[in-house]
Amino acid sequence: MTQTLTIRRPDDWHLHLRDGAMLTAVAPETARHFGRAIIMPNLVPPVVTGAQAAAYRDRIMAAMPEGADFKPLMTLYLTEDTDPDDLAAAHASGQITAVKLYPAGATTNSNSGVRDFDKVRPVLERMAEIGCPLCVHGEVTAPEIDIFDREAVFIDTVLDPIRRATPGLRVVMEHITTKQGVDYARAGGADLGATITTHHLIINRNHILVGGIKPHYYCLPVAKREEHRLALREAATSGDATFFLGTDSAPHTDALKEQACGCAGCFTATNTMSLLAHVFDEDGALDRLESFTSLNGPAFYRLPANKATLTLTRQANPVTYPSKIDTADGPVTVFDPGFPVHWAVT
Repeated sequence: MTQTLTIRRPDDWHLHLRDGAMLTAVAPETARHFGRAIIMPNLVPPVVTGAQAAAYRDRIMAAMPEGADFKPLMTLYLTEDTDPDDLAAAHASGQITAVKLYPAGATTNSNSGVRDFDKVRPVLERMAEIGCPLCVHGEVTAPEIDIFDREAVFIDTVLDPIRRATPGLRVVMEHITTKQGVDYARAGGADLGATITTHHLIINRNHILVGGIKPHYYCLPVAKREEHRLALREAATSGDATFFLGTDSAPHTDALKEQACGCAGCFTATNTMSLLAHVFDEDGALDRLESFTSLNGPAFYRLPANKATLTLTRQANPVTYPSKIDTADGPVTVFDPGFPVHWAVT
């Protein structure tokens, strides 16, 4: 039985750090274990220009603990008014690594997102020319579409038409939650990748609703049926280079989560690596954990893997993590998997 596992230092290819007091509190939680992260741009107001991305990066670095070895990879928020020249210049200079597509109204702070996809075609064509990846929140928002079907409908009616109309566009399907997402990503070729979150490997929709509503399991895209969770687990643990870690760790204060209309998001930055070791161990795939967390993502983004390493050790007693992170805005609850975890980062 494996007792220790040393892997290349992992990266997080989908992360929310927020801003201000929240940023200061949660940034160290990611920097502790991860070498790099793709930073989401859905601030208020959103990060829409290269200059804004550079300023946000400076604020992130100022929030890092002394001596932290962490590199934020910045993104721009795609709007119908995005300037292709500014985007291209930001990408060429290294100010940004990717661009994020939010369908308007799909998730937290997405009201500035895209409503008419025809209006962003010139930007997408420019991105294909320069090799800038498009990170996609893959859900339609039409009110007649059931929330549990939004991802599958998006693939058929938005994503596939965009990719067919824009040859060479490199796309990341972020936080996939369905078997349809897994199947489409697998068949998509070298220009398509997909991130999978920690929490979607662990919970299904029953965890949110059975025995009472659990607000700290509520996320968008919402967790689906058990068959979809199992498809995600198989994909993540398969070693297939299409799939890589994007935690979508999304901090909200308890006051915002535990109200009549609570915010969507699970905060997993603190304990993700222990949870993933548990999942991969349970599925007999510890030898593929490094691929999922540390190798597949850099390969898709055409970046080198981290040189530093991270070691996980199986302990007899369960690992303990703080249940909450204190911030100046209020406490943030750390994701609770609902089972004891014995893998510690050592």
